[in-house]
Amino acid sequence: MNKQIAPARHSAFTRTDAVPAALDAGVAAGLLAAVGDVALILSGEGRILDVAVSNGELSHHGLDAWVGEAWAETVTPESRTKVAEMIADAAVPGSTARWRQVNHPAAGGDVPIRYLVMALGSDGRLVAIGRDMRGAAQMQQRLLQAQQSLERDYIRLRQAETRYRLLFETASEPVLIVDAGTRRIREANPAAHRLLGVAEGALVGEPIHILAAPVARDSLVAYLGAVEAADDVPALSLDLAGDRGNATVSARPFRQARAPLLLVRIADAAPADRHRHDGTLSDVVERMPDAFVLIDRNLEILTANAAFVDLAEAPSAERVVGARLGHWLGRPGIDLELMVAQLREHGQVRNVATILRGSAGGEEAIEVSAVLAPGPSGECFGFTLRSVGRRLRDAPAIPRDLPRSVEQLTGLVGRMSLKDIVRESTDLIERLCIEAALAYTADNRASAAEILGVSRQSLYSKLHRHGLGNLVSSDD
Repeated sequence: MNKQIAPARHSAFTRTDAVPAALDAGVAAGLLAAVGDVALILSGEGRILDVAVSNGELSHHGLDAWVGEAWAETVTPESRTKVAEMIADAAVPGSTARWRQVNHPAAGGDVPIRYLVMALGSDGRLVAIGRDMRGAAQMQQRLLQAQQSLERDYIRLRQAETRYRLLFETASEPVLIVDAGTRRIREANPAAHRLLGVAEGALVGEPIHILAAPVARDSLVAYLGAVEAADDVPALSLDLAGDRGNATVSARPFRQARAPLLLVRIADAAPADRHRHDGTLSDVVERMPDAFVLIDRNLEILTANAAFVDLAEAPSAERVVGARLGHWLGRPGIDLELMVAQLREHGQVRNVATILRGSAGGEEAIEVSAVLAPGPSGECFGFTLRSVGRRLRDAPAIPRDLPRSVEQLTGLVGRMSLKDIVRESTDLIERLCIEAALAYTADNRASAAEILGVSRQSLYSKLHRHGLGNLVSSDD
């Protein structure tokens, strides 16, 4: 397989009897023109006697005008030394010609051409055969750009890997990366080693069930299988090995390099004193001035505070528990589903403007903020609802002659239909364009109608509809 590659070497014709003793002048000229993209016949001093161009793209650069000029004058200043060296080497009998690249100035940029110069006989004339190198230069440029892009991507990858590695190593929560096929630990952060009381690196390569006490190992293996098969699997309460207490284990599957892996997180079981403020927290939520409601993944209400019961015009909290929140919140089948989709994607939403429909038929403008949280039986969503009706009533009206911003227009969603929003925006743009046309034409209605591309009668109608009839004084 590891054969030595012999260095490349040039060879000449060995059977001189097979070579024609003399070539017709037309045949020789055709051969020289066909060998390269351009061929130059030069005098011994380097003056161009004739030019042949076989590459159609080069013919547009005025190569025919070179006849009679010195070859060195047709190239860029830095290439003139190469031209002089090639002419001098070709004049030495028995010298080996070699390809050299020179650049010719052109309107669209320098044209790189690779030349080989040889003597044409004893009369001192030379021939320079050239090959267009623009394609190769473009290929080299693209290769350089691709290499630079790969280097930038590699640097970004290294930086991201460094950040995530630092986060993984310094996290206070024990985290394991587990091979889903073999159930063996690939990586474990220092917090995981400290939790189990083992030396750094001792967990790598070990089966995952060594985390659990012997009686809980089957439960751990079954839990990992369930995580791979379904979403929203609740966390597992697990007795740790070595009588190290109880912990909560959660796992999430992912793939890397086409290999299925599991990200396993371990959290200490909540001690009893962690819940000592639960009663106080429940009282605070119940007395909040803003409405609060907790719903399950089926969008059914689990609990609600007194402010929500009042806002929903319900007789009691028991009457709203178990009902779907969409019965009161937003447009049926639209607003709540959109917010839940955003929650599942981003984990939270803030200050969404919508309405809340009371059981007695009343409507109240509200702002909704919500968060996704894990629950004992899967995901759940907590919503806070704040009434903004008084704020909207107290806000100063937006003058008709001022354009609405994008935020103001999008804020109308949920309060007005799309058709009404588009109509209001269209009328406002139409009014502003008419006012600009009248200002541009010094209040000349005929000229304003002409630049707006409407008839004079149509302009009069729009003026009266927008209440602009008193802004103009004449039709002159």
